[in-house]
Amino acid sequence: MLTLLSFLFFTALVAFISYMKTRNDNLQQISGYFLASRSLTWIVIAGSLFLTNISAEQLTGLNANAFRNGANVMAWETTSAITLIVLAFVFLPRYLKSGITTIPQFLEYRFGKRMRIVASAIFIYAIVIGFLPFVLYAGAITLSKLFDIQGLLGISANATLWLTVIAIGVIGGIYAVFGGLKAVAVSDTLNGVGLLVAGLLVPILGLIALGEGSFSSGVSALFTDAPERMNAAGLTADANIPWYGIISGVIIINLFYWCTNQAIVQRALGAKTLAESQKGVLAAALMKIGGILMLVLPGIIAWHMHQQGLLNIPVKAGSDVLNSDVSYPLLVRAILPDWLTGFFCAAMFGAILSSFNSGVNSLSTLISLDIYKQLINPAATDKQTVTVGRLFGIATIVICICIAPAIATSDSLYTLMRTIMAVINVPIFTVILLGVISKRAPALAGYIGLATGMVFFYTTHFVLGDNLGFAKVHWLVLVGINFLLMLSVMGIVRWLKPLDAPVQLHLSNEVDVTPWKHAGIASWGLIALFVLLYTLLSPLGLTSANGSAMNAVLITAAVLLALFALRHVLKGIVKSKAVCAGENPQATVSTESHYALSRK
Repeated sequence: MLTLLSFLFFTALVAFISYMKTRNDNLQQISGYFLASRSLTWIVIAGSLFLTNISAEQLTGLNANAFRNGANVMAWETTSAITLIVLAFVFLPRYLKSGITTIPQFLEYRFGKRMRIVASAIFIYAIVIGFLPFVLYAGAITLSKLFDIQGLLGISANATLWLTVIAIGVIGGIYAVFGGLKAVAVSDTLNGVGLLVAGLLVPILGLIALGEGSFSSGVSALFTDAPERMNAAGLTADANIPWYGIISGVIIINLFYWCTNQAIVQRALGAKTLAESQKGVLAAALMKIGGILMLVLPGIIAWHMHQQGLLNIPVKAGSDVLNSDVSYPLLVRAILPDWLTGFFCAAMFGAILSSFNSGVNSLSTLISLDIYKQLINPAATDKQTVTVGRLFGIATIVICICIAPAIATSDSLYTLMRTIMAVINVPIFTVILLGVISKRAPALAGYIGLATGMVFFYTTHFVLGDNLGFAKVHWLVLVGINFLLMLSVMGIVRWLKPLDAPVQLHLSNEVDVTPWKHAGIASWGLIALFVLLYTLLSPLGLTSANGSAMNAVLITAAVLLALFALRHVLKGIVKSKAVCAGENPQATVSTESHYALSRK
């Protein structure tokens, strides 16, 4: 009863505050409904980005991967910090200068209206097939285990799954369909605070339980009983994510997710200024590095506790394989007191709703602005456009509720989600990257690149089983090969059929695009933390008898010095080319100055 009461209290509190914060907003206007009237501050952006990403499919799925494979799977989280730096410096300035509402709109400015329609259709597929059903399924199995719904109601496991999926879908849909982006962002921030508190308590209490009452003994067990499970870089032959897979696959997939994924970028597009957006994005990057304490460490703790007989993880039905997907919720039930379990469930419920309603809101945006207003009714009023978005949001919820339970048959929830998304995410990102780095590439290059990339990955992974004929490779290697193949194909098309004149970036002057003055320092700090973490969790650091924390610090300092030197050399090369080309930076009016003058 105490669990249920604390759950209901925190959930109701978040809903009430979200309503109070948004009750006076004009949700009949496109900017108000889809972009929160471009009023989001950095702390709301950071909280919303973090919680949109951190949901049950992350907490349950990634911890399940850590249960099976150890700290190596943290690459999905840690490299996010690096790709968020890329978003802050490369993509965000271009997005906000052009005043876009959707990522496909950026592609329209670069490659034409048809590319916007094609990209929107691909994004809609990604959200409906590769994202929302996984959020519902992971949320359902997590909450059902935490509350033991099957035992409380005396129903079958399948009925429990359907009941929980429907409940999450309906409640999450209310936020997204009727509240707009600001209601989603405000609830994200509030739930984010609760999730950080509750989520960080899990590894703390888990280590105390592992150490049989001693936190330090629990930490020691991680590095003495099975130190190889704390190795992060993927240096062994059987690593779930080999070191080369981090470079060839994980980073590229995360570049799509954080820099070009509508559900994520839409939060940053709702910022008051570029500076606020950059601060929010870089704050989210710091939270992502710290997120491994919630998303990876509990899975490793659960494995150790299972090995010591302190936690019973059942096998999957009809097999002798441990059901790692339930390791996280079972760990939470085992170590948290009842009243804290209710608070945790409320925070988890909020995280699930956050990811789900964020996806629904983004899909409504795409359908309304990129499909309905572009193809069906270009003269539609703001009210009509918002209404269509709401109707399609409701339809999407129904479809995803029907799809979600089918995921139960997969071996690995998290890997399945990533491979399905890889069919479209690398092609989309590569085309957008082409639009950023080349001003003369024609739309034809984008169309050929998209088709090549999607066909190649689907065929090699899902049809041929990662077998290229001459070698069988890791699926993350296929991601890198696909990326290089697309760049090569599109580069050839650009060389054969370049545009007569370079495309100029559309400028809207809707947002102050003056950068945050401390963005550079913040980024270097994030890079240092990233390198230090990987060296600590390696044989050079704490996972072998020959390593030490001092080794990790010295290696981190050396890497940073090398990066500083490389940056200095590259800046010199760029400056030399500019001088050779006859450019005079002092005579050029910057976009920031242009904005300031236009405001006057």
